[in-house]
Order: sequence, then C-alpha cells, then structure tokens
Amino acid sequence: MPQKKLFVVGEHIEEFNIATGQALPCGAVYQSAGLSAHIQKRHPDEIGLIRHVPEVIRKPDFIGTNPREPYSVELVKLLEKNVMVCIKLDMKHSYLYIASVYSINEAKLNNRVQSGRLKPL
Repeated sequence: MPQKKLFVVGEHIEEFNIATGQALPCGAVYQSAGLSAHIQKRHPDEIGLIRHVPEVIRKPDFIGTNPREPYSVELVKLLEKNVMVCIKLDMKHSYLYIASVYSINEAKLNNRVQSGRLKPL
C-alpha cells in the first residue's frame, strides 16, 4: 500500500461481492486525507456527508456498480439525504478506497433501481 495518509472507514464484505457479481478483495476500505479536498472541489455542498461514510458502508440500503468504472461499488444509505459512497479498487496497490461521497435525489435513486444499476441490500 502507498504511504499516503489513509485510514480505515469500513469493511468490504463478501455480501457486497455476491450482490454485485464481483470479486473485489474483502477487508478494509480506506479513506484518504484528500477526500475532503475532492468533495470540496466537486461537490462543495456535500462536504458534511463525509461523516456518514462509515455508516453507509456498515449498513447500506442499496448497492450497485458504476458501469463506466470497473472494480467499483456504489453504496446508498437513506438518511436525511440519499447518501452515495463510491468505492474503487486501487489496481496498483490492491486496496479499496473511497473515491467520492455525494447525495442523489429520489428520482435518480429510483431510476438506478429500475435500471438495475442499484438494488436493495
């Protein structure tokens, strides 16, 4: 694993692989110190959602994959907002990390469920 400032925020479990039909490594999911900067740049109104990452990973309501991102998992938890946590596999170092966190509205959530991109977990 690279010597970045990483810390564990959850665990990728076999149930996630079964639900998504993938074979990602089970175990720790890491968050980098740079996630806040990414959220601030790409989704500035969503910076407060970072605090929900462990909860979303621990008990997501929906799970899926991004068809444009192989080796990825999308987890959604219904809280005060529909919070989506995007997890990717770092292919070079073989660890899972939080790529992004943001909210998705009810219509987008429903569309992704109807299309099969997300499914209840």
